[in-house]
Amino acid sequence: MIVVEEIKGRKALKRFVRFQAELYEGVDAFVPPMIDAEIDCLDPAKNPAFDFCEAVFFLAYKDGILVGRAAGIINRLSNERVGKAQCRFCYLDFINDTEVSFALLDKVAAWGKSKGMKELVGPLGLTDLDYEGCLVKGFDQLCTSAELYNYPYYPKHFEAYGMRPEAYWNEYRMQMCDEVPDKHKRVAELATKRYGLRPLKFADSKILVERYGHRIFELYNTAYSELYGFTPLTDRQIDYYIDLYLPQVRLDLIRLIVDQDDTLLAFGIACPSLSRAQQKARGKMWPLGWFYLARAMYMNPDSFWGRLLHGGTDTCDLLLIAVRPDMQGKGINALLFTELIPQFKANGYKYVESNNELESNHKVSNLWGDFDKELHKRRCTFIKEI
Repeated sequence: MIVVEEIKGRKALKRFVRFQAELYEGVDAFVPPMIDAEIDCLDPAKNPAFDFCEAVFFLAYKDGILVGRAAGIINRLSNERVGKAQCRFCYLDFINDTEVSFALLDKVAAWGKSKGMKELVGPLGLTDLDYEGCLVKGFDQLCTSAELYNYPYYPKHFEAYGMRPEAYWNEYRMQMCDEVPDKHKRVAELATKRYGLRPLKFADSKILVERYGHRIFELYNTAYSELYGFTPLTDRQIDYYIDLYLPQVRLDLIRLIVDQDDTLLAFGIACPSLSRAQQKARGKMWPLGWFYLARAMYMNPDSFWGRLLHGGTDTCDLLLIAVRPDMQGKGINALLFTELIPQFKANGYKYVESNNELESNHKVSNLWGDFDKELHKRRCTFIKEI
């Protein structure tokens, strides 16, 4: 017998989060989230996305054993933007049993319908900076720390439930070139002269945050505004992400591009892959999680200490790249890569992960045309009328 229960409170959310790691125990491609950070994201008292989002959380039991979880989400800003009444599902994990998956989807759909929603769509998180898409290709490929993993049977369950694919994301793994391609150098030089561009690098996170923190996320809002599932960040969210991320990122892996008037035109933010570190940490900072994360974040794998302590990583994740729409296609991307590639090499990175990019976002996919790349992971959302 399947019993699906609604849960509330941080203690119950901890059980909700930990079920995922239990389900994928022993799966090498799965990267567990940091438990406390994941709970904070789902806590209305912590995450300002709940200013315009509403969510419900379910756990499913079969014969008294926990076998699945799901979240239902209504993003009012997104629904207003697209003119649809959609209930999102996310954090949906289940054993290979359609009774379980259907029961969870039924609960989310019924909740959404009770709120006046007409469509069920997902996996989609609270906002565009949260989890997106069900894995449909690359089940044996290591996830980045920003992605969800799922078993190969998930898409089959969604299709059996009567859902159809809606949007696709691609992810590329690129081999790092030994030096900046001549084409990028030429284009970057021409763009710099023509538009008076100036790349910025930082040695002090306080300067980055105070002078450019808000401008980075405001540019993100502008550059990503037309993409599927996008919800512009509010001022409270911008403050939240500035406090959460900018003081912690490696400054040498951030580049901003400004013009002569110090107007922010583009930015690129990368991070050493933390996937293996989070696996070792098992979602916990203590007792040794902090060490594994710091080792991956700051050690060069080819350095003396990196070899001695088995630290560092050979892979860098591209977290965000944004160019102001009126400056896209004018060589700014080439300038970003001209700045970042030497830093990637200096840190011992041999590979770069693009993270998820919408298949319809050709401006981004065209960035990788000059690199040795492999489309190694693919995701999609599923949709159904309710």
